[in-house]
Amino acid sequence: MKHELSKTYDPKSFEDRIYQNWCDKGYFTPDVADNKPPFSVVIPPPNVTGQLHMGHALDETLQDILVRYKRMQGFSTLWVPGTDHAGIATQIKVEEQLRKNENLIRYDLGREKFLERVWDWKHQYGSRIINQLKKLGTSCDWTRERFTMDEGCSRAVKEVFVNLYEKGLIYRGNRIINWCPHCITALSDAEVEYTEQAGSFWHIKYPIKGEDGYVEIATTRPETMFGDTAVAVNPSDESTKHLVGKTLILPLVGREIPVIADDYVEIGFGTGCVKITPAHDPNDFLVGQRHGLEQIKVMNDDGTINAYGGKYEGMDRYAARKALVEDLDAAGYLIKVVPHTHNVGACYRCGTTVEPMTSNQWFVKMEPLAKPALEVVYDGTVKFEPERFTKTYTNWMENVHDWCISRQLWWGHRIPAYYCDGCGEMVVSKTDVTTCPKCGKAMRQESDVLDTWFSSALWPFSTMGWPDKTPELAKYYPTSVLVTGYDIIFFWVARMIFSGLEHMGKAPFSTVFIHGLVRDAKGRKMSKSLGNGIDPLQVIDEFGADALRFALATGNAPGNDMRFSDEKIESARNFANKLWNAARFVLMNLDIDKVELPAAGELATEDKWILSRLNTLAENVTQNLDHYEIGVALANIYDFVWDVFCDWYIELSKPRLSAGDKIAQNVIAYVLSETLKLLHPFMPFITEEIYQTLPHESESIMISDFPRRRADLVFTEEEAEMERVIALIRAIRARRTEMGVVPSRRAKLSIVTRFGATFAAAVPFFQKLAGASEVKFVDAVTDPTAVQIITDSAVAYIPLADMIDFDAERARLTAELDKNLGEIKRIEGKLANAGFVEKAPAAVVEGERQKLEKYKEVRKGLEEALAKLG
Repeated sequence: MKHELSKTYDPKSFEDRIYQNWCDKGYFTPDVADNKPPFSVVIPPPNVTGQLHMGHALDETLQDILVRYKRMQGFSTLWVPGTDHAGIATQIKVEEQLRKNENLIRYDLGREKFLERVWDWKHQYGSRIINQLKKLGTSCDWTRERFTMDEGCSRAVKEVFVNLYEKGLIYRGNRIINWCPHCITALSDAEVEYTEQAGSFWHIKYPIKGEDGYVEIATTRPETMFGDTAVAVNPSDESTKHLVGKTLILPLVGREIPVIADDYVEIGFGTGCVKITPAHDPNDFLVGQRHGLEQIKVMNDDGTINAYGGKYEGMDRYAARKALVEDLDAAGYLIKVVPHTHNVGACYRCGTTVEPMTSNQWFVKMEPLAKPALEVVYDGTVKFEPERFTKTYTNWMENVHDWCISRQLWWGHRIPAYYCDGCGEMVVSKTDVTTCPKCGKAMRQESDVLDTWFSSALWPFSTMGWPDKTPELAKYYPTSVLVTGYDIIFFWVARMIFSGLEHMGKAPFSTVFIHGLVRDAKGRKMSKSLGNGIDPLQVIDEFGADALRFALATGNAPGNDMRFSDEKIESARNFANKLWNAARFVLMNLDIDKVELPAAGELATEDKWILSRLNTLAENVTQNLDHYEIGVALANIYDFVWDVFCDWYIELSKPRLSAGDKIAQNVIAYVLSETLKLLHPFMPFITEEIYQTLPHESESIMISDFPRRRADLVFTEEEAEMERVIALIRAIRARRTEMGVVPSRRAKLSIVTRFGATFAAAVPFFQKLAGASEVKFVDAVTDPTAVQIITDSAVAYIPLADMIDFDAERARLTAELDKNLGEIKRIEGKLANAGFVEKAPAAVVEGERQKLEKYKEVRKGLEEALAKLG
């Protein structure tokens, strides 16, 4: 029976069809009741606002490779998909739409109507990124798709909030927080990105009450001086301690503030006198708490100055700064302005410079939660791959501050706290509270919502049905591995670990596989401003999903950024074409309906060679994937397909296939089928399409068995024999090319070798692949004009006297001998080094000795060749 593939590789003709078939057959949905060992992964939920970008494509490709690999290994694999409600991002999107289309702001609609609009938007666009993930070939269990604000996840959020509140681990307090005047909400420390910016130190006189003198302070934010409630000096600083107890007059404001003593002030830094603004600086806030200072907040939520700023009220903070500095200068209070570069925090979402200010917010008490979350990393329960990211995690967690979890937004999980305006009672409850339990009056719910990352932190168990005890939780929690970028270790990884430990009693995963960012061909981060972003959907449309996945996995090393280039995608397409054409050749030469490997005694040397090489490949790829060396695994498969299978085995087996040899058919079909299985996790579509046209056992390649090393297919001796033959054919071809001999020109070949039987059996290969018209085995060749080709196992002679430049041949042999002597000298030096011989593993030392012997064999042949040329 003949099997056929279309003449050209056209991924558009089969990728969607194959994906739909996988979904229809339920291959992505595991049976919770099966007895297979579990392997589970939760997708880092992309924002519901999002469109697929290269970061998603990389993240999902890496996860899908691992999930498909484990599924083929016989694991019960669950990959939970879903999206994140993305509080700030989604609300801003909908607000922009309102402003643009209807000239409205959210307050015009009111909370309830505005949220209806956001849900409408979510229903309209929320599935877009999910459909885009499907185009990539992701094998998630779509029957279990979740959303961070679906009913189950929302219930889990309330459960966790109330549990933590009742344990005293969530509290409401007036603390310094990071405030974004553009998004008009509090931010956690992890949501602030710091960059070095050019600024200034403004040196200002603060007059001493009742004296002619003044103290000199230096500040980078003069507009906050309206909130100064003290000036601090170090009690051990001889130059300033005499000022303690004195009273200063706040310039332009006229308010009196004390000079206090506090060790926070660094001796020798700046002027030695530090203005203390407890409402607008985290360090000043702590100083203020120690000394019972008043907190004067001088800014409104939108970053404008409030009534405490007097005549500057209503001005933007930077406009107020400019006007204030001019007035200080005019009044004689400004001493000097010194340029200063300092770290400035910006909102990770909109890039606006954040304003530290005191605010009544909700916080998670981090110290008790951070301790066990550090312990599981210290003791190896949770491992980072690569290991160097452990330090990133531990540094953050060892110095973590309480987590500000309230956001002044409408879209998100509304905090389940209820207030009575009648008696001031506050109730935190999992269920809605409408009547005050104390006075019976109506209660209103907290207007703030939770930080988006609060619900994301629960993702590994909330998606599996917690707080209920579900079969999914029992089987698939903890999950097996988390695949994510290094940029969200603080945002997400740390919070999932302490949440899993606190609420489930177990860390949510044992391995965190960290990948880098996708950069452009020049190594730059992809961004709108640079215009260097690459749309993965366009790549899929033009080249196919397999080519995109191949390009993203190529060269991928854990934790390292990767460069995406046209060359990579072209290389991917070329590889797919090569594989397609090889499969077409195989199919055209098959008339078997079932693949059955013959007994070892029936196999030819080249069959044993390819089977042995395939065995090694299966072993190496398994080891690579088990260690998350995805790029190395793919490189091994690529080399095998392109070089070993296509360039050699197909060519070696062509005569037998043409003759209808069933042994050759079975071997080539088996090797191709097993290679497709190894490649399937990386390139799922092309491997399925080809697999379905070959004689096959499984209904789909994705549920077939992943190749394992087979002891009965280890042919070490025959593999070595074939490698000797291939090495000589390669060398002959290279020499003919070097000398410009046309491929069609045949030449007599004489071979001197101690492996006579091996090379004698390979005569047809030399005739077909090395341009030999006849092959003779001799003890020596006396023709001084014969061209010599030397390998470590044979010397071949070709009588091409009329086509060769003797001087060029002599120069070539001399250069080769010089290189050979250099290698001999290097290895002899290594083996003469007692330190190397004693400390290096015995196998390494033995390997060097064997290399030396090979180089000496080659040297002998080169010297003889030169001697014959005279």
